Amino acid sequence: MSEAEILKQEIKNSEKRNFLITGWRRPVSSNSLPEVFGSIKVPLKGSFWQKLFAFAGPGLMVAVGYMDPGNWATDIAGGAKFGYSLLSVIFISNIFAIFLQHLSLKLGIVTGRDLAQACKDHYSKPVAYGLWFLCEIAIAACDLAEVIGSAIALNLLFGIPLVAGVVITVLDVLVILFFQYKGFRYIESIVAGLIFVILFCFGYEIIVSKPEFFPVISGLIPTPKIVFNPEMLYIAIGILGATVMPHNLYLHSSIVQTRNFEKNERGKSEAIKFATIDSTVALLLAFFINAAILIVASATFHTTGYQDVADINDAYKLLSPLLGVSLASIVFAIALLASGQNSTLTGTLAGQIVMEGFLNIRMKPWLRRLITRLIAIIPAIIVTVLYGERGTANLLILSQVILSLQLSFAVVPLISFTSEKKKMGIFTNSVSIKIAAWTISLIIIGLNAFLLIETFSDWFS
Repeated sequence: MSEAEILKQEIKNSEKRNFLITGWRRPVSSNSLPEVFGSIKVPLKGSFWQKLFAFAGPGLMVAVGYMDPGNWATDIAGGAKFGYSLLSVIFISNIFAIFLQHLSLKLGIVTGRDLAQACKDHYSKPVAYGLWFLCEIAIAACDLAEVIGSAIALNLLFGIPLVAGVVITVLDVLVILFFQYKGFRYIESIVAGLIFVILFCFGYEIIVSKPEFFPVISGLIPTPKIVFNPEMLYIAIGILGATVMPHNLYLHSSIVQTRNFEKNERGKSEAIKFATIDSTVALLLAFFINAAILIVASATFHTTGYQDVADINDAYKLLSPLLGVSLASIVFAIALLASGQNSTLTGTLAGQIVMEGFLNIRMKPWLRRLITRLIAIIPAIIVTVLYGERGTANLLILSQVILSLQLSFAVVPLISFTSEKKKMGIFTNSVSIKIAAWTISLIIIGLNAFLLIETFSDWFS
């Protein structure tokens, strides 16, 4: 037997031993996001608040995906068309998100593998490549929403044509690259700052739009018509796709590993606790912003007869005249620009995590970002040139439905891995968590299947 054959056989034996012991098909290799892995120190004997501060950050970065421009399109369309009815969808989606992000961070902390690496380790090559391809489609759809949202914001604030705005968004590669080498805390701080800009802007919009309290509260209670009204269901699933983001599950399982905590049972347990607090608080902030967008759309458009407003441009033009406040439209556009720019930061990291995790390709961040940006820019330019503003609005909502359709392919592996004793040890999902997780998964799959049936029925009827 040659030396190469002996080495190959040793690798195979190592893989078999590793799979029997840990449940991973391949030996653990490089860390997720190696350039920032374990770069943020967690105090061993600090107070509760000191430790919470050390773990604070990843939750806000994940929350960005729950308030990106794609959310705006679906929330505005839902609020204008159906009033406060779809608030219940935002609320339920947010509960799903909190639960699934908890499983995601737990996977990363306990196993030291992000979700992409876990899929590559566990599944056969064809399955892993299939999951990678579907995830790349989801990231491209998300990137598309960021591109269009940023371009619209630039157009509204500075009069830059949409096509030019779409092209300008390529330049954010340089900005991201600069801050990426400054340190992970810099990126987290920028994200946090932009989130609070959005929060302030929509706090202002809520005040000037003066929504009615009791209809808002009643909107949090789900009704059967959401499922049986195809138009409402389409927007509802778009909201679900915009809220529970598949690439965020990959992102969160990686960036929690930037914390340098003890890798023993006690350290992991503590890390899960503080990371979950961070994530839950951040996602509740995202819920407020998402709900605020829909509430403002309902209070401003639905109640005044402008129920066909589903376009960010139309919303911008009508806000100030309908509310009688000159700043309303400008504040709206500032929040949109902050949202679009924030999303590019987390989108960059998610793309890097997915590509490196599934393919083990160490591509330069600027090159990977440029490639995914071009994938998003080409359809955005085509639709903008051919159909103008109305086309970009429809493309935004469609991008969120694509995200929702891909969600199952991220959720099912995540639940499977965190429910497996070999992989998680004492941190394996309890019976109650397994039941809740698979129920959420079945709801997501069921709603998507229903949407597909309705869509194809319309096409062939």
